[in-house]
Amino acid sequence: MLVELGVVEQRYRAVLEVLEEGVSVTEVARRYGVARQTVHQWLARYANEGGLAGLADRSSRPASCPHQMSAVVEARVVKFRADHPGWGPSRIVWELERAGIGPLPGRSGVYRALVRHGLVEARKRRRRREDYRRWERGAAMELWQMDVMGRVHLASGTEVKVVTGIDDHSRFIVCATVVAAATARPVCLALAGALARHGIPGQILTDNGKVFTARFGKGPGPVMFDRICTDNGIRHILTAPYSPTTTGKVERLHKTMRAEFFTPKDRLFATIGELQAALDGWVIEYNTTRPHQSCGGRPPIERFRLADRSITPDESAAAPAPVPAASHPAAAKRPAGVSRWVNANGKISLAGFSYHVGATYAGEPVEVVAAGGLVDILHAGVVVATHAQRLRTGQADRLPRAQVARRVRDATTGLTVTRLADGAGVVSFAGTSYQAGRMWAHQAIDVAIVAASVQLSKDGKLIRVHPIRHDRTRELGAFANPKGRPRRKNSAIGNVS
Repeated sequence: MLVELGVVEQRYRAVLEVLEEGVSVTEVARRYGVARQTVHQWLARYANEGGLAGLADRSSRPASCPHQMSAVVEARVVKFRADHPGWGPSRIVWELERAGIGPLPGRSGVYRALVRHGLVEARKRRRRREDYRRWERGAAMELWQMDVMGRVHLASGTEVKVVTGIDDHSRFIVCATVVAAATARPVCLALAGALARHGIPGQILTDNGKVFTARFGKGPGPVMFDRICTDNGIRHILTAPYSPTTTGKVERLHKTMRAEFFTPKDRLFATIGELQAALDGWVIEYNTTRPHQSCGGRPPIERFRLADRSITPDESAAAPAPVPAASHPAAAKRPAGVSRWVNANGKISLAGFSYHVGATYAGEPVEVVAAGGLVDILHAGVVVATHAQRLRTGQADRLPRAQVARRVRDATTGLTVTRLADGAGVVSFAGTSYQAGRMWAHQAIDVAIVAASVQLSKDGKLIRVHPIRHDRTRELGAFANPKGRPRRKNSAIGNVS
């Protein structure tokens, strides 16, 4: 008759076999299907922890956790959230750092603390971060996003509207004007005021509302908003119908304004003037003090200062009376950057520190601009990543190095094969296509494997570096044909020498 033994009893029998019967530890471990070290642990626990009681299962929780958030810091986190319900984990971490708290907890640690105290509800993301397709203009004042926000009320219950505008690159709020109704003239007056205060952007992006365009209206057009844009040389861009994510930055601004300002202050102000004055104070704090995640934890004004706002607006079509323009100091242009190549891990190196760009840009050249405590990384003139600049001790007051004219980097020497680029500037290696560029179409390109990348060069000068995408088991066959596989003379594409 078979009898099932408990875990503690099996361990006890194993210990007795070693101690009383003299069986070797190796034999006992083989018979019970465990490692020799496990049997030695059973023997030590049996001898030092009270015999049979020492063989019982114990918690696997570590006795201590040096990096665990302290109770004092956790209490500070809870107080921050209680005083400011709109602050998330990222903002709380930034506030803790500004307050000099150390060691500084991570964002996930703060999130778990908020969940433990019931201040946020733990739930899965609807979509992964990688699923979002993000875009951003390369400099401030290139593009504004504008919209109209509703469901804002005065003390009497009267609903008012807010004309909002945000700079696409810097996230600087250029317009937040309360109006009684979102008709053509109030909206255009708000636009004229924004142009007078901040200058002329290159483009303005809006949805297809009737105050913005006659695209779907009954009239022939153009509407007053379009006329102001035309008079000032602004290109007015419209989103596709039912595409709110295209103006996602201004829509996200609406969510922030509602959570941090309009919801706690709804029906609090008696007049539009009182509401506008309070909103202006919040906008100043948002632009100049509040950290923004997309700006590397810096306030939007640090990016917006780099814009060129020297153009005087023409606001004659907006209002019968001119709108006074505020004086602004001349803004500095974006300083020149340095060139870097993104490695196979999607990172670049600057001043001894590593900055993440993204695996999508592996092997691509980027421009890196460090200014105002921020590191902007641009690919083809578009900002693809922004980080807070990191400096070692003693580097804060160091003057920047003079710009040095860089020559084209020499190709790394190694085992090389030659491939003929097609009409699109693409070469084939090991059954995989690699882009060299249209300027190299129908030319012989040297292909080499360097570390974990494919290096394309011409006459010893580097053209482009790609991460390896081909099956590496096919490299031997590729290197066995240094000039490429010969084509048949009577093929459909003709003779190739």
